[in-house]
Amino acid sequence: MHVEALAIVCAVRAHGEHGAIVRTLTPDDGLLAGYVRGGRSRRLKPVLVPGNLVRADYRARTEEQLPALTVELSESRAGMMSEALPALAIEWVTALTATVLPEAQPYPRLYAALDGVLGAVTAAPAARGWAVALVRYELLLLSELGFGLDLTACVAGGANDDLAYVSPKSGGSVSRSEGEPYRERLLALPAFLVEGGAGEWGDILAGFRLTGHFLERDLLHGRAIDILAARERLVDRLKRAVGQG
Repeated sequence: MHVEALAIVCAVRAHGEHGAIVRTLTPDDGLLAGYVRGGRSRRLKPVLVPGNLVRADYRARTEEQLPALTVELSESRAGMMSEALPALAIEWVTALTATVLPEAQPYPRLYAALDGVLGAVTAAPAARGWAVALVRYELLLLSELGFGLDLTACVAGGANDDLAYVSPKSGGSVSRSEGEPYRERLLALPAFLVEGGAGEWGDILAGFRLTGHFLERDLLHGRAIDILAARERLVDRLKRAVGQG
């Protein structure tokens, strides 16, 4: 087995006295784990930061063997770890990816989207510039793993205009007229997820509530308390930042 690719560091776990087991997301081979000799050294610790883009070289003699992994830094996002909101966003999105994706299955759309989210976190002057991309990434992740929401037409009446809610059971969208009597039992559907473009903070937080419901129910229930806590820290910090906490 030999894979060489630009890859996004998603998870790093200490192994032995000096090494680390690292999971990266690659464009053509998906999530891959490998052992990095000296991964906890002063030289490699700044490289093996979740969110960083690296040139990864995986080598193993058999398919069953944990590959040896060597890395070279291609683009560092480690500087964002000193800023609270960007650090929480990077921690959450990389941990989510490493937790839910099966290994060695290609997800090129997710790779491109994750790189885009991380690039937005790095470049945007304020959280509103990347929060929309993060909600869309969560929605794409659900879709790629077989739990996509139907946001194209009302599940009650079939209309495809004025969609305002989502059923928490079916994941189907509901028009404003059909859903208004049951709004307390439905999830709000932010306009930016239907129409594209940017979103106001009320819509962004509604987007996080929407995707969070289905992530917890379909992908994370009962097996990922720690990373759900990371998401809660991020959303709570966003709420405080915009005065809705």
